[in-house]
Amino acid sequence: MSKATIKEVAAEAEVSTATVSRVLNESGYVSDEIKERVLEAVAKLNYQPSAIARSLKQDKTYMIGVIVPDISNSYFMGISRGIEDVVGPEGFQLMFCSSDESPDKENRLLQLLQEKRVDAIVLATAGGNDEKVKQLSDSGLPIVLVDRKLESDEAGAGLDLVAEDNEEGACRLTGKLLEDGHVRLGVVNGPARVSTGRERYEGVLKAMREHGLDPKPLVYNGDFSTEDGVLAVRKFLKSDPKPTAIVSLNNRMSLGVLLEIVRSGLKIPDDMAVASFGEVEAGSLLKNPGLYYIDQHPYDMGIKTGELLLKRIRKEETPAEPVFEIFRNEVNRIG
Repeated sequence: MSKATIKEVAAEAEVSTATVSRVLNESGYVSDEIKERVLEAVAKLNYQPSAIARSLKQDKTYMIGVIVPDISNSYFMGISRGIEDVVGPEGFQLMFCSSDESPDKENRLLQLLQEKRVDAIVLATAGGNDEKVKQLSDSGLPIVLVDRKLESDEAGAGLDLVAEDNEEGACRLTGKLLEDGHVRLGVVNGPARVSTGRERYEGVLKAMREHGLDPKPLVYNGDFSTEDGVLAVRKFLKSDPKPTAIVSLNNRMSLGVLLEIVRSGLKIPDDMAVASFGEVEAGSLLKNPGLYYIDQHPYDMGIKTGELLLKRIRKEETPAEPVFEIFRNEVNRIG
């Protein structure tokens, strides 16, 4: 059975197509009698308005693109849920994309979202696309950076940012291990092209300097994956001397760290202490883990991001000054 058209609805209701459009879009005056006839015709013919046609007419798609490194990561899932809970009731839908920490894939996704005519983009960048992001922003497309900054301060100067206080958080986290007497540290970090990698590592070095230590920890630079945490522990256990504690600067890598320590027959924290930037759900399953972690608030970050998106899409502030919302997180301990 073919789909009903707006012309067929108009014929059934004995009105013009313009009148049908006014009823469906709730724009312009239409008498109650005419409105009832149009809605009865819509129901009878099971008419579905074309979202594409409506978006072209209104110059709005009610779609928001969200590009994150890994949508399956609970941290980014929390952010996405917060965004959805704000923009969803306002009629917007989210288009989720995972860049897999690949600048090339992120570039293609940015191009795709532009072609899809999304009303705004949320970006947790994998790095390397400052020029493309600035180009999109300069064209008038609202972009909100979340969790990560662009590599160039100049490129990101006019963009909203919702992020954590990465340097101070990593500094406080590392400080807990140093206060417990650990001086030989292994650091599991992400790529330096990503602001979270740069800032969190600087926080580790800052804590070591504040405790009078030479800031030269053993470092494994990964790509924010569980496998990176596994490989980092293998590297650390082969070193001489071995570190007595590991600072893992991402929750996915922290999971790999915990898994490999347990596989190696070591006990946490007796044989190897661990501190994680971000809570690891599996950590609570360990017996007496003594695991330090930064308590993140991704859902709250998503709420703030959603509020900014609505402001930018609706152009509520002119001129629009960029907003920098930085969340300060505390150190907690399991066990």
